[in-house]
Parts: sequence; C-alpha cells; structure tokens
Amino acid sequence: MIRYLLGLSLPLYIADQITKWLIVLNFPLPTEGFRSITVIEGFFEIVRVHNKGIAFGKFNSGEYANPIFACVAGTALVLILYFWKKMDAFPTKVGKVAASLIVAGILGNVTDRLVHGYVVDFLQFDLKFMMWPSFNVADACICVAAGLMFVSVFQQSSDAADSATGKETTESPAKDSD
Repeated sequence: MIRYLLGLSLPLYIADQITKWLIVLNFPLPTEGFRSITVIEGFFEIVRVHNKGIAFGKFNSGEYANPIFACVAGTALVLILYFWKKMDAFPTKVGKVAASLIVAGILGNVTDRLVHGYVVDFLQFDLKFMMWPSFNVADACICVAAGLMFVSVFQQSSDAADSATGKETTESPAKDSD
C-alpha cells in the first residue's frame, strides 16, 4: 500500500497542486476577467474556473457545497485507506493503481477546497457537439480510477488465480505489503 501511495498517489498529487498553483498565479480571478491559452485551436484550451460543487460543476452554487463536499471526500478517503489496509479491498494490481489514483484525486481536490474555498479547474475541451466541463489533474485521476476499478472487478487476485489453476506454493503466503 505504501509503495503505491508514495510511488503513484504522491507524485500525481504534487503534479495536481503545481498545475493548479500555476493557474492561480498566472490567470485572473474569473470575476476579474477571462483569459485562456489555446493549446490546440478549436479543441483544447487552458482556462481558470472555480468549482465549489462536484463533477461537471453540479451543485456549484450551493451555499454549503464546498464544506459538505470536502467532508464527503474526506470520509471517502478514510474509508478507501481503511478498506485497502484492513480488508485487502484491492487485491489486484489494477485495483491498487485505481485506489492510488482515487487517493491522489481526492487529496488534490480536498486541498483546494481547504486552501482556496473552491476547486481550481483549468483543462477545457471543445468536443464540437459540446463543451466538456473544465477539469484538472485530480479529476482526471478519479475518472481513470473509475475505469480501472471497473476492469479490476473482472480480475482475480494472484492468490485466487493460483487456487483456480491448481498451483500450490511450498512457501507460506506472505501478506501483500503494497
């Protein structure tokens, strides 16, 4: 668990926070004007958007949205770490990577809520049929993790796979310290 948290969650969390601070330092507040940097003409821009709500800006205008969602995310983080450590809830490598991505995403967005009072979103894509809601590195981590979690449900842990194929080990099984 620690290896995944330090090797994947921590670097992604740092990347998320650095990119958000670059946006905060180099873009005006949304109330003070709009600035965008075109990365790919007609498709991808970097902007500054504040989000107090949840994914896709839902519940963004709620008076207590920011503290409520910070508490919900914090609770989710504690539960994920608890189930990972105590219940081995993520027995496959894909599951462990997914959990690591979720941890990075939650930490990134909760840090924003606590430091800024909103989540800083800045990646914006025009899909031609719709403008995709702005998002950030933490959001991307959470979305990729959701897909990986789905995939991991259909995988077996290495212990279960060995049992199913009739492989037996002569050594006593060591607890996965990941």
